[in-house]
Amino acid sequence: MIDLKASKSAGWARIVSELSASADDERAFLPALVGSLGHVSGARQSALLSVAAGDQEEAHAELVWPTTQGQATVAADESLVEPEAVRGCVRAAAEAGTTQVFGLRSGDGLYSSDADQGFVVCVPVQRVEGGASTRVVSMLLDARSKEALQTTLAVVELLAGYAHLGAARQQLSRTRSAGAALDLATRLIGSINASRSFKGASMQLVNDLARHLKADRVALGWRGGLAGAAAGALPDAEGTRDASVVPDRDSTPVRVVAMSDTEHVDRRMAMVRKIAAAMDECVDQEQAVVHPLPEVRPGQQADPVLSRALTTAHRELAASDANLKLASLPIRDGGETLGVITIESAAPGQTIEVGTVELLQATLDLVGPVLRLRRSDDRPVPARVVDSARRSAAWLVGPRHTLWKLAGAAVVAALLASVLVSVPYRVEASISLRPIEKRVVSVPYDGSIREVTPLAEAGTVVSAGDVLARLDTSELELSAVEARGQVQQAEAQADEAIRRGEGAARQQAEAQAAQARARLELFEGRIADAAVRAPIDGTIIAGDLSDRVGARLSRGEVLFEIAPLDRMRVVAKVDDRDIGLVSQAMADGGLLGSVATRAYPDRRYPMRVDRVVPLAQAGEGANTYDVYATLDESAAWMRPGMEGLAKLDVGDRRLIWIATRRITDSLRLWLWW
Repeated sequence: MIDLKASKSAGWARIVSELSASADDERAFLPALVGSLGHVSGARQSALLSVAAGDQEEAHAELVWPTTQGQATVAADESLVEPEAVRGCVRAAAEAGTTQVFGLRSGDGLYSSDADQGFVVCVPVQRVEGGASTRVVSMLLDARSKEALQTTLAVVELLAGYAHLGAARQQLSRTRSAGAALDLATRLIGSINASRSFKGASMQLVNDLARHLKADRVALGWRGGLAGAAAGALPDAEGTRDASVVPDRDSTPVRVVAMSDTEHVDRRMAMVRKIAAAMDECVDQEQAVVHPLPEVRPGQQADPVLSRALTTAHRELAASDANLKLASLPIRDGGETLGVITIESAAPGQTIEVGTVELLQATLDLVGPVLRLRRSDDRPVPARVVDSARRSAAWLVGPRHTLWKLAGAAVVAALLASVLVSVPYRVEASISLRPIEKRVVSVPYDGSIREVTPLAEAGTVVSAGDVLARLDTSELELSAVEARGQVQQAEAQADEAIRRGEGAARQQAEAQAAQARARLELFEGRIADAAVRAPIDGTIIAGDLSDRVGARLSRGEVLFEIAPLDRMRVVAKVDDRDIGLVSQAMADGGLLGSVATRAYPDRRYPMRVDRVVPLAQAGEGANTYDVYATLDESAAWMRPGMEGLAKLDVGDRRLIWIATRRITDSLRLWLWW
């Protein structure tokens, strides 16, 4: 124990010097403070404990003094601090915020003269996380007099005041570091924004960092690279891309996109591959990686984050030069790692300090969102849409393995929907349009065409009785004149026979007259039929005689086809695999459907099935049945012979039934015996 009267002694000056020197670094200051308090108080043991607010049971030991090296170290065994003896004192000091002294023996009070078991002195030194917890230094003291204990408390509280100095200096150090990081980030962001593309911004960033740090080389790696990320394909080791592979952000490797003082980066070079491997190592650990580790000054501890990092790829990269120092730092935006900055320095005697790493990491955290924005601006619009959808999905299912999670959720949702959801099932069939009524106009007798009227053209709307064409009747008229003369001659012979009283001659003459009269009626009827007329109101859908005037025609030869187009009939050819569903739907109360033609596929017309022709027709490798249906309404543009597609509503079915119906039916036939 050092008395206050000896405050100018060398020992006291050394303690004050150590505390002042380590006040900027919390990792070194707290062990030095715990050791100094234990030393000046003459304690058997000194420990730094953390007490959470409202925690009435546990006090967690962080540091314990003394150790074999005489410095406070991280507690490996909390039993060293005797938690049962010090718990009440530590809790009281944390709650009151003042120094507390408890006797070790049960029933001992403060400053008790019979405290032969010693004392516990607890000093609160720091409140962390907005008062959520308090750090308390506990010291186990041997039995001593009241005056000696008061002197010890005075020295302990004096040294404990350095905790406030350390906190103030650490806050000042953090403020300076933040200011330096903000200044550097501002300059780097200004350089990045001055570039027109992501590649130019990357080159400007690595060159500025190399000049600022006086480094031999600075490389920038980006997850997915330039072309690979834009196209959405995973790059391989040769720099090529496989468009059939969709990358997951969690597994996308880092590609070197820029190196200081290098215009073109050849990814096939062994050095570039080693740098990319080191960057992947940094991304996998999601923390900064330094090789070799920064030297630890006496009284300080190694950085716990940097010391636990794996450096296999970094050691391989540095194997060619014993003086090479490496540092890889992730470029982050929120919780996502976008890329890596790798710094190489081979200057003799130069080291990469922990403070430099912290400064650069804070700077890159500010630069990362700007780089991401520049990278996004260089990509095509579809790639931006995909990235935006990925971020939205990451908010829903988490940032890691987003695509796999979405795919799994989609598969589960699809399976549930297929089992639970029923939708109307429609049988598809090819169709053709036919008129409900059609008349054929044919040649009434053998003859030739004398005249074709202007109405006799396909597509013309005609009325019943309209003359479409006329046949040549010259031979018929001559035959009619001859027959008329024969009638007159026979009638004259019959009259003469009557006057003579010759009954047999009269009968013979009357028979000849009747025969001639029948021939005359035949010829006159054919002359009347020579005018070819429309039998019904409608449209001529077939027939063109404009080039057949004077041509010889045979009886029964088709001249025209006439049909009304205001009502059309649908003839659907239904596959025999679906005809059972159609028949069942008709038996259950009628079958409805809709039609779309190839001429106007965007228009739908409702229809009602009338009947099914019970005779299969073979064609195109399948048997089909003709199903006749009537349109509820026809369009003016509909013409007989138009083809299209019909969908017949046969009732609701579950999605899984619809998806597996063909396979199930085939299996039933194959496996049936």
